[in-house]
Amino acid sequence: MTSVDHIPETVGELRAGFRTGVLSDVESRRTHLRRLRDLFVEQEDRLIDALVADVGKPRIEAYTTEIAFTINEIDHTLKHLNAWTKAEKVKVPITFKPGKARLQPEPLGTVCIIAPWNYPVQLLFAPLVPALAAGNTAVLKPSEVTPSVAALVEELVPRYFDSSTVAVVNGAVEVTTALLEERFDHIFYTGNGQVGRVVMRAAAEHLTPVTLELGGKSPAIVAADANIDVAAKRIAWAKFLNAGQTCVAPDYVLVEEAAKDQLLAALAEAVTTFYGDDPQQSEDYARIVNERHHDRLMKLLSDGGFDATVFGGTGDRGSRYLAPTVLAGVKPDAAVMADEIFGPILPVLTVGDVGEAIRFVNDREKPLALYAFSNDDDTLEHVVANTSAGGVTLNHAVLHLAVPDLPFGGVGESGTGSYHGKSGFDTFSHFKAVLGKPTRPDPALMYPPYTATKQKIIRKFM
Repeated sequence: MTSVDHIPETVGELRAGFRTGVLSDVESRRTHLRRLRDLFVEQEDRLIDALVADVGKPRIEAYTTEIAFTINEIDHTLKHLNAWTKAEKVKVPITFKPGKARLQPEPLGTVCIIAPWNYPVQLLFAPLVPALAAGNTAVLKPSEVTPSVAALVEELVPRYFDSSTVAVVNGAVEVTTALLEERFDHIFYTGNGQVGRVVMRAAAEHLTPVTLELGGKSPAIVAADANIDVAAKRIAWAKFLNAGQTCVAPDYVLVEEAAKDQLLAALAEAVTTFYGDDPQQSEDYARIVNERHHDRLMKLLSDGGFDATVFGGTGDRGSRYLAPTVLAGVKPDAAVMADEIFGPILPVLTVGDVGEAIRFVNDREKPLALYAFSNDDDTLEHVVANTSAGGVTLNHAVLHLAVPDLPFGGVGESGTGSYHGKSGFDTFSHFKAVLGKPTRPDPALMYPPYTATKQKIIRKFM
């Protein structure tokens, strides 16, 4: 755990490191990215052990969604770093010729990355990749809700990085509060909107730019002409991955009335195929992060507002188990429809047609993700054109965030800013506008006195 009194010193050392140029050249950035890769490769088993202990993740889920995902982000960045760091030529209008213009990327300085508990490794280190690539020093704040991961990160980071480049601040609310009192050049926060507002208010004191990766109720729209069996498998996989504790998990389903019964049956079949007749015994099904969140989810079920529990609905507080659950006949004002569920509960609502589904989505805050299933390309494009979301996957779910060159981020209540691939490099960079002019020629036209002839020429060309 970090003492609050040590935070100014920690941030000060990172600022000093930035000023001395520890990451000023591309090769030094490559070196640090390789160190991060080494950390993941060499410490894979320990990282996965910590994830299993804190979140009950299946080991293969922990590997694919946390370890492999971040390594792929590092490799993609290393491959493209030279191109990203090059200045971009900009065309100079004739009135300013001769001259050369460019956009020169430069690092922001010292940045702060605050991670959540649901993917506590990936969402701490994946933003670090573009931060280092852009040349910034960084302080990492892991989630205190996952103490095994936080303690391991606090132990490992100093082994692979000098304290003038990357540092860890570990602790609960008072530590985060003290950390946010420091001046940073960028704050990158992943979590919920309530804390996002706290982060933004703290950042405003120093006019610090922020990236907020939040969440929201991400809908899945299922048209009657969709391949229902495939749609059900893909929705069930995306929803019950990490026991529903994924910011881009389908939060609810809007299905055309004609396909409702088939979809509900197919969802039940998919869950049985994935996790067996008793998901509690499955090694491939995760647990709820803690008892408080387990209680919150069970209360959503007891609050009602739906006609039937198609399957699931049971839980065990002691083992933090909550069964994969699908609800039918859900009312729009039900408790499960008020806020992001962030758990393995999937409300299914029926609509008359896709147009009604679009209106339902648009009547609510803009989601982090949106999914649409149909065999008609025109229907899919109609959904894309008439809704707003941070990102969209068509005829699947979640996968758009794993495409390195697709920016990942929200819109409105679901967040501001984006990262992954080049967009992450851009987030942690300032693109400095540079214009270069030769000393000759130096026409008198632009200088006073502005004679009538000069004014006539200026008006003609400006």
